[in-house]
Amino acid sequence: MEIDMEGVKAVIFDMDGVIVDSEPLWMKAEKKVFASVGVSVSEELGKITEALTPAEVTRFWYERQPWTNKTLEEVENEVIDQVEFLINNEGYAMDGIKEILERFKSRGYKIGLATNSPFRLISTVLNKFGLSGYFDVVSSAEHELRGKPDPAIYLSSARKLNVKPESCLVFEDSYTGLIAAKNAGMKVVAFLPGNVCCGSKFDIADMKIGSFSQFDFSLLD
Repeated sequence: MEIDMEGVKAVIFDMDGVIVDSEPLWMKAEKKVFASVGVSVSEELGKITEALTPAEVTRFWYERQPWTNKTLEEVENEVIDQVEFLINNEGYAMDGIKEILERFKSRGYKIGLATNSPFRLISTVLNKFGLSGYFDVVSSAEHELRGKPDPAIYLSSARKLNVKPESCLVFEDSYTGLIAAKNAGMKVVAFLPGNVCCGSKFDIADMKIGSFSQFDFSLLD
């Protein structure tokens, strides 16, 4: 599946699962923190919450197993604190992320980051892996009324980059992120490590790859 790069001026990357392999760390943090308020986080339901914002995840579990000893905001912040700790101590960058950023940067593309994660985790990730210098803008859904799959964060990223949405190429690993980017009018590469044929729902992407090395840079020439 080839992608038409004509007119593309900017590239926007999701963060969790695209830049950093943090999704297992979110699950680990949620299990620990929610257990402290008497909530048992199951793997099955945990898969449902992977693409939600931290506030949405906290509300999700509160509605199913309410607690009384802490506010939702306190629990949410404890989860974020734990994720930040785990990223710094156990996190690692996705294979090939620095190389693909370098290749886009060297060709003059503007580069953005758009994530459902809190803004403070963006600097945690970029500083840990030495990636800050590659990004022209970074955006968190905590500054939007709604997170992905709403397209707001991608539309905001395009405005910050001073490019039209249709001039943006997005790398996303989740279906909700894919929907957000497509609804923003952007071209999307579904980044599906080890699972590039994971289901027809990702067929709406303009391209599917299992690793960054599979992206064909000859399309840019």
